[in-house]
Amino acid sequence: MYHSWLDRWDEQRVHRGEDGKKTTGFVLDAERAFPGARTVKAIEEFCVLADQAVADPAFFDEPGGNDPDFERHGEWLKFPSDISTDVEENNVVWAKITDSGSFDQALVIFHHWNAGARNRRIANFFAKRGTTVVEIALPYHFERSRPGSLHADYMLSANIGRTIQSVRQAVLDGRKLIHWLKHEGYGEISVLGMSLGSWVAGLIAAYDPAVSKASLFLTGGSLADMVWTGRATRAIRDSLEPEIDLADLRRAWGPLNLENHAHRLARPELALHVVLARRDKVVLPQLSAHFMQKLKEAGGRPDILELNCGHYSLAIPPYILLAGLSLKRFLLNNIRLAS
Repeated sequence: MYHSWLDRWDEQRVHRGEDGKKTTGFVLDAERAFPGARTVKAIEEFCVLADQAVADPAFFDEPGGNDPDFERHGEWLKFPSDISTDVEENNVVWAKITDSGSFDQALVIFHHWNAGARNRRIANFFAKRGTTVVEIALPYHFERSRPGSLHADYMLSANIGRTIQSVRQAVLDGRKLIHWLKHEGYGEISVLGMSLGSWVAGLIAAYDPAVSKASLFLTGGSLADMVWTGRATRAIRDSLEPEIDLADLRRAWGPLNLENHAHRLARPELALHVVLARRDKVVLPQLSAHFMQKLKEAGGRPDILELNCGHYSLAIPPYILLAGLSLKRFLLNNIRLAS
């Protein structure tokens, strides 16, 4: 009976989150997704470019050049993004810093899609225990929101190219922030990603050797499968389905599929922690299980916690307490002190 109530609670929560989500036009937009690409009109042409990006180890590397101008005012940090979009507000990256007074460890948090608030309780909890927490705004969220938008529709949408651009922008922004933290003198850098934020945190952890620990909450490997099957992305699927099938969407969003980067996530220097929900209707459990299997086949040894709750009910007791304790053990054990 309790779990039936929990499932209904999750369904009500996802239903509230559908406000403002509408079907939109399907767009390839290859020139947004892939630097230097020309306009393409066929899905196959787009998929060829995506295959090349999957094979390109520099696709998620920061562009060369001078470091951007970081400005810190109290608990707020801002700096220009290296990717320029047609939304001016989105081109400035904002992050909130909860300072611990220690340089031993910093934790960078990547929030979920359409987040309405930052994670103050998590930030305060870890800051009191010696870990400085930095909560970065993903593209088109918080201070970076598109004027007039009801949700972050430019971050994840039926515009195939813009979605790749947005996730790549989030990865480059995160890597730039991490390098700033290292320059400031922080020793161990960890990342925490939640739902869509776990894709960003996972890609950063895969490609940035400065990251030594990565915790992924409510994650899966294939972003295409998550959008196609997930309860929170039905409007996007409705927009996609008349124009593209799942097999082609998997190829088109191949650069964003964490399974394609499993060998990098399995690097020995990276510790992995994963929290999953067995009753998840947004990131289906079978998608998470397939991703975990790919990680293990690549040699990874993720510390996995599975809880008998849904995607949204992870945020309520007792599940959030269990997840928090697991995260605490993972992050605070064996901290390497700054040299």
